[in-house]
Amino acid sequence: MATPSAPNSLHARDIASVIHHQTDLVAYRETGGTLMARGDGVYVYDDNGKRYLEAMAGLWCASLGFSERRLAEAAYRQMLEIPYYHQYFAKGNIPSVELAARLLALAPVPMSKVLFACTGSEANDAAIKLVWYYHNVIGKPEKRKIIGRWRGYHGTSVATVSLSGQPPMHQLFGLPLPDFRHAENPNYYRLHEDGESEEAYATRMADALERQILAEGPDTVGAFFGEPVQGAGGAITPPAGYWQKIQAVLRKYDVLLVADEVICGFGRTGSVWGCQTYDMAPDMLTCAKALSASYQPISAVLISDRIYQAMLEGSRKVGVFAHGSTYAGHPVPSAVALETLKIYEERGIFEHVREVSPVMQGGLKSTEEHPLVGNARGVGLIAGVELMAGKQSRTPFPAEAKAGARVEAACMEAGLVVRAIGDRIAFTPPLIISAAELGEMVTLFRQGLDAALPSLQRYLCD
Repeated sequence: MATPSAPNSLHARDIASVIHHQTDLVAYRETGGTLMARGDGVYVYDDNGKRYLEAMAGLWCASLGFSERRLAEAAYRQMLEIPYYHQYFAKGNIPSVELAARLLALAPVPMSKVLFACTGSEANDAAIKLVWYYHNVIGKPEKRKIIGRWRGYHGTSVATVSLSGQPPMHQLFGLPLPDFRHAENPNYYRLHEDGESEEAYATRMADALERQILAEGPDTVGAFFGEPVQGAGGAITPPAGYWQKIQAVLRKYDVLLVADEVICGFGRTGSVWGCQTYDMAPDMLTCAKALSASYQPISAVLISDRIYQAMLEGSRKVGVFAHGSTYAGHPVPSAVALETLKIYEERGIFEHVREVSPVMQGGLKSTEEHPLVGNARGVGLIAGVELMAGKQSRTPFPAEAKAGARVEAACMEAGLVVRAIGDRIAFTPPLIISAAELGEMVTLFRQGLDAALPSLQRYLCD
């Protein structure tokens, strides 16, 4: 982190002109932040030349690292062909057609059509609209309520942030909107009762969801949104049997399932989709981030045939499917996404994730020996490490300790980019990371833990 040294320095201009997302704006005015200047593989370099191992792949998304020339060349070639065209009024462009066909071929369950957007937030926002559209068309307009989960994250539009179970994102914005509800959080380690197995905990979560649907009225609940692994909640993997039990409840009450694969999609869990890892059969699936390795902004909603048939009927009634955005299906991001999918296949990226996953998961699991770590848990190349003041009693650090923030800052000083979500440290490195680089990641994390320990020692118990 660099403090501005001159009135017209790059950092001073940043503070003077840019609003940084999810940032303490008051503190930022005083200290500034870190500006990244270039990337190379799994590493990024700030404007002072310091190197960092990027263990978050940016925002869970730079799956092919930060220097894949083939993607830059794909964008350049497409810009020379046709740099922009829309998907309005029965028009389109070739790369988006080819990409949609490829996505449908990769779908974890049969899907009928693809609706493009630019970001994960937009894809989930469109899926929310389609839930309401579907139920209106089939004569059940009262099924408007949509259930997310506490600590779940689906975006920052007015609707998607209402769906997200992140109270700080609701406060002062006058949110959530009225039709959104939140089910319990699936963090087994932190929330299970003494002696309760994962299977029993999953049953308790499903039973709680059923009670919630009954309390709301099944005829008023339209859909349940869920990430296979909760990302911004802290890289929280579901307990054994969780998704099977949740889906049984949803089928019982005719509640649509929308799988938010924005973080998990395209290899993060070791399968193409998190849905495949956890045997989920969604009615709609949203994806973004690794779709283009985040070299270009693009997202998509994969839509089942029953939803599409309702869209056809709605179009007959109204005369048009009245939805769209200027950049949806943009030819340049579509071309980059197609090249990304080719690279995944040619280089066996998903197989590589399965091969090196034990190195990452085992290395992070070994940090449970550290005084600050209560639990490390993950799947594929996504994991969360829970910081605890008391290991045996599962006693969390008090908020004033700022344990997560201290560890994140210490890791940054050591040359490792991680993300503290409360007192849970998340890891989602680029999918191209090698076993040796994963070893380096764990070593740097241990250095960060050691550096933060003296400031947190007084909070430790049992």
